[in-house]
Amino acid sequence: MTAQSAFTLTIRPDNVAVITIDEPGEKMNTLKAEAGAQVRELLRQIRDNKEVRGVVFISAKPDNFIAGADINMIGRCASAQEAETLARQGQQIMAEINALPVPVVAAIHGACLGGGLELALACHRRICTDDAKTALGLPEVQLGLLPGSGGTQRLPRLVGITTALDMILTGKQLRPRQALRAGLVDEVVPHAILLEAAVELAKKPRPSAKVLPVRERLMAGPLARSLVMRMAAKQTERKTHGNYPATDRILKVLETGLSEGSSSGYAAEARAFGELAMTPQSKALRGIFFASTDIKKDPGADAAPLPLRSAAVLGGGLMGGGIAYVTVSKAGLPVRIKDINAAGINHALKYSYDLLNQKVRRRHIRAGERDRQLAMVTGATDYQGFSQRDVVIEAVFEDLALKQQMVADVEAHFAPQTIFASNTSSLPIGDIAQKAQRPQQVIGLHFFSPVEKMPLVEVIPHAGTSPQTVATVVKLAKKLGKTPVVVADKAGFYVNRILAPYINEAIRLLTEGATIEQIDSTLVKFGFPVGPIQLLDEVGIDTGTKIIPVLEAAYGERFSPPANVISAVLNDDRKGRKNGRGFYLYGAKGRKSKKQPDPAIYPLIGRGEKREVPPSEIVERCVMLMLNEAARCYDERVVRSARDGDIGAVFGIGFPPFLGGPFRYMDALGANNVVATLQRLASRFGPRFTPCEALIMMAEQGQTFWSEASDVQSEPTPID
Repeated sequence: MTAQSAFTLTIRPDNVAVITIDEPGEKMNTLKAEAGAQVRELLRQIRDNKEVRGVVFISAKPDNFIAGADINMIGRCASAQEAETLARQGQQIMAEINALPVPVVAAIHGACLGGGLELALACHRRICTDDAKTALGLPEVQLGLLPGSGGTQRLPRLVGITTALDMILTGKQLRPRQALRAGLVDEVVPHAILLEAAVELAKKPRPSAKVLPVRERLMAGPLARSLVMRMAAKQTERKTHGNYPATDRILKVLETGLSEGSSSGYAAEARAFGELAMTPQSKALRGIFFASTDIKKDPGADAAPLPLRSAAVLGGGLMGGGIAYVTVSKAGLPVRIKDINAAGINHALKYSYDLLNQKVRRRHIRAGERDRQLAMVTGATDYQGFSQRDVVIEAVFEDLALKQQMVADVEAHFAPQTIFASNTSSLPIGDIAQKAQRPQQVIGLHFFSPVEKMPLVEVIPHAGTSPQTVATVVKLAKKLGKTPVVVADKAGFYVNRILAPYINEAIRLLTEGATIEQIDSTLVKFGFPVGPIQLLDEVGIDTGTKIIPVLEAAYGERFSPPANVISAVLNDDRKGRKNGRGFYLYGAKGRKSKKQPDPAIYPLIGRGEKREVPPSEIVERCVMLMLNEAARCYDERVVRSARDGDIGAVFGIGFPPFLGGPFRYMDALGANNVVATLQRLASRFGPRFTPCEALIMMAEQGQTFWSEASDVQSEPTPID
């Protein structure tokens, strides 16, 4: 049986050919290997029909044009040569589209990313809708790759080198008006008239070579271009620390095309694509992408979720305000906030107003949309208006008696089916549910700060939580735009449990003579977004260390921080960025003054003589403790799988994505090498480094956390 084509051709009465893209049975259009033959046949029919005046490419999907290429094609390549051939085939199809003798227009609505934008770039004109769903970008760098179907060559010639570098090096997506200003699209129109507007464009003569703005023309000269490239290389190195080889190759490929011509540029692009596809960094980044896509399809439990029509938040503080904001702005659910006083409610309302107003200023939404969303956030100091809420998210202080009282209040004032989700970071969910009349409806939903930015939530059922409650809260988390990871109800859950030893060891290194700057910069160069000392300051030293006694009580001395250090810091009124002083000193609020390490910390914590600690020792001591604890969590079923553990670490604490997460990283190192390193560290620094039994067994049996087949999925996955 012949597979149904994703591309269909219709010749309109006005002799404009419309190629409609509609991948059968898929929510998103993706470019698969077989697309080449399908498109080539349609292009032949168009060339043979001398009556055709123009061509329009348009999607039949309600919210995407083409969301990217099928990444599985790359996973199936066994060598750089095979991946290079894949790129050359893509380049050839785009060249045939561009060579059509009649005008070709891409009519774009929704996501137009990766290979989708490369197809649009091969067209002679582009028109897009003004819809919020419409976004154009080349995100291949986020998978350790570069655009392989001509994107590195066509984009700079269309929008100029500076805009092209910004887009390709970062994966930045442009909204419709941004794309129009950049020259990436020719028109922006309402969705209702997209096809007709595209048809009218297709009837116009093919455009002549585009004249770039004066600034971009100046940049095109060899001297200016060389300067731009050097500056881009320096900025990129500062951000990536050499951990992402794709960025360096992108710069070289763009330079080749601009200095030696398109033919050399295309050859360099295909060759670089093939080589990058085989790098461990790209394989790890693709693994993270597949894992996060897989989690989005995971219902969390084998049960049908309850309907979600409205929500409530208990507590109007920083976390409560953030949760209320994403409930309205992402999930589109009305939310009611309960606080003990009006000031708390006003704080939460202002939190939403400030973020929505920022969107208005940036022209992401209109003022009317801001006001509509704000009208969905209400509050009260009593329980009036709360009775029919489907889910209530508790975000009050970390006090067990208080949280148990919140459960009792919800059971007394809310509907019988209302789910109680606690945003605790340390207290066992089973303890919070201990006195509940309906413990099956009590669950943990642990957000990370700031709520509107952090992509992860931990969903924590206790022993008595029903599967339906789990499925409903997982569904809610996805509606909030979060990636939910279901973890066991054990002290520290998962993310904080693997983070605590990492931060403890950084503080221990401080007491032994390393400097704040040395520790943080070393671990940033390793690949973390911020160093452990700065992270503690950002979270709040009082907040970040609250969980340590809980972990110490549960797991013993390996979670013990250096004696009296934290108490000495807190007793000196150092809470971190939030009060302007922690391990770093901060400028006045609202000013962009740089933070400075505070030398007064060293005598305060009783540090010995300053010493230069080798960077390799800093990395090994901090990271190996995190890996060892992650392996324990896997063995104890705190996380359900290596997939969940890797996503939790990358999305929750910024574990270096190019390493794929702690479990892929341990597989890359080999369990035997991880065990040997831990044993060496244990002999030098103490029993906290003793490798866990699970790792020792894996080393002895040659086991891995991930199977070799896990890099390829059974269904197409777009770059999005």
